Amino acid sequence: MKILVCISKTPDTTAKIAFTDNNTKFAQDGVQWIINPYDEWYALVRAIELKEKDPSTVLHLVNVGGADAEPIIRKALALGGDEAIRVNADSHDSFYIASQIAEVAKSGGYDLVFTGRETIDYNGSSIGGMVAELLGLPYVSLATKFELNGTTATITREIEGGEEICEVQLPVVVSCQKGMAEQRIPNMKGIMGARTKPLKVVEPAAVDALTSIVSFELPPAKAGVKLVPADNPEELVRLLHEEAKVI
Repeated sequence: MKILVCISKTPDTTAKIAFTDNNTKFAQDGVQWIINPYDEWYALVRAIELKEKDPSTVLHLVNVGGADAEPIIRKALALGGDEAIRVNADSHDSFYIASQIAEVAKSGGYDLVFTGRETIDYNGSSIGGMVAELLGLPYVSLATKFELNGTTATITREIEGGEEICEVQLPVVVSCQKGMAEQRIPNMKGIMGARTKPLKVVEPAAVDALTSIVSFELPPAKAGVKLVPADNPEELVRLLHEEAKVI
């Protein structure tokens, strides 16, 4: 079996967010970059678990990004990937990124494509569905469990108010979230081995981006806290109605 896991570079959750060029670009100075947690903790680790169960499994990683993404790709290889492919492109358009991933998947003949639920910077949650459509494959989103019996995958996914269990034949595209696997940390053997694992750089396919970023803006600063005495519920109701406008 061949598995392809999509890896994205995102700012660390503790990074201070700022923008440049008239609020059209993300300010990268001093930012610590990490593997997108949904990609690493759930998609990649579950793929590694499948490989551990069947050592004949081939596990590849794909990233669409510039050379500055290579440190996080090496970390992903240290966790357990066999080989990585970096598509040498810098884009924030979901369709463009999905198209590049689909091109890699087509040429590799993968049985299973894992993505994270979403990236923690843009929160678009769109790549997996687009990749599946471009490949003409079934797609299961928001997966919390994934079991494989031969070529039949049993996938548990979140729905409103409960869970849904799906059965699908490989090949399939799956987006992964909390519950799919437990976080792992690379060990020294993995870190040393990752230095020599193949990291191929390919040029992007000719695809037109469908969206562009007009501007970013930070959320408004939090307002101060107002304390209302316990013996004055009328004032609390007034504030909720007139200021917070939630009732």
